[in-house]
Amino acid sequence: MKTGTADLPLHYGKAPAWLFQRMKKLAREITIFIISEFGPEEMLNKLADPCWFQSLGCVLGFDWHSSGLTTTVCGSLKEGIKGLEKDSGLFVAGGKGRVSRKTPSEIESFSDAISIDPQKLVYASKMSAKVDSAALQDGFQLYHHCFFFTKDGSWSVVQQGMNETNRYARRYHWLGEEVEDFVNEPHHAICCDTKTTTLNMVASESAGAREVSVALSKEKPDFLLREIKKVQNIHLPPHHQVLVKDINPDRLEGIFLKTYESQPQSFENLLGLKGIGPKTIRALSLISELVYGAPVSFKDPVRYSFAHGGKDGFPYPVDRENYDRSIDILRKAIAQAKIGQTEKVKAIQRLGVVYQDNVRGDLKK
Repeated sequence: MKTGTADLPLHYGKAPAWLFQRMKKLAREITIFIISEFGPEEMLNKLADPCWFQSLGCVLGFDWHSSGLTTTVCGSLKEGIKGLEKDSGLFVAGGKGRVSRKTPSEIESFSDAISIDPQKLVYASKMSAKVDSAALQDGFQLYHHCFFFTKDGSWSVVQQGMNETNRYARRYHWLGEEVEDFVNEPHHAICCDTKTTTLNMVASESAGAREVSVALSKEKPDFLLREIKKVQNIHLPPHHQVLVKDINPDRLEGIFLKTYESQPQSFENLLGLKGIGPKTIRALSLISELVYGAPVSFKDPVRYSFAHGGKDGFPYPVDRENYDRSIDILRKAIAQAKIGQTEKVKAIQRLGVVYQDNVRGDLKK
């Protein structure tokens, strides 16, 4: 499983209208090009690669080290292929803030164009968000969730959270075909702006803690509340991300009653219960680790170039003429490819190889 980190400081503002309109057009042409050459599944693979995603943002002309790249790139992709979903075979749901909460209904709106039960995709969307908000506690609250899928049920997720204390953002990438288990090392990659101490209940090292947490969730609430109160008197090591003072035992009573009545059979079942959030998972992980000796993981899972410049002037201001030329070249290449004239497509591919060779040569100098 690929993992990595990317340091990107938080920047404010948004893409100006003249740039976003171009981003939509270029994003559409790039997407159509990839799908026509390799199929929609390859687009999912690329979106799940944080380096490729970052590169796409740079090519689209967004500021190369801004956390806003995530939301703007996803937005330009969604808007760019709007109306072309059935023909392209790629569908996009969700987005930033309130739009993210419409993801299930947007997935269902494409039900007539997909060959599987849309509820399977809705479940994947909800569980990926639940994992990154409750089971992986790194101090980042999700505010952006974008779900990409094909008619056959393949999917990928790009979502991002913000840490309100240090004003940094973190991006999470998922690839459905590589997710064998939602609660055990499910991520394709995580890109973050800074390293923090993380409570990772989906790490392989946390398997014991997950099992104990499920067992604890079946216990009567009064037993769990007594244990939480004991934990609050224990001196915790300074590296521990979980803040016991934030856990109010009295407020957990109703949640523990719900888990007791539901008797979840697995950690995924437990995580999927309505109302189960970060504090419930924290509480159960605390009892698991500090009372029952089941450790959890605190491992923090954590290039490209610029083709058209960046909106903030780095490495240079967006070259609008060159940008429009790129859109036009791609559009014409795709149109000719559709009627069997693939020479320009092959020429672009050859240029890509030459370009990469030149980049490597420059890096060696």
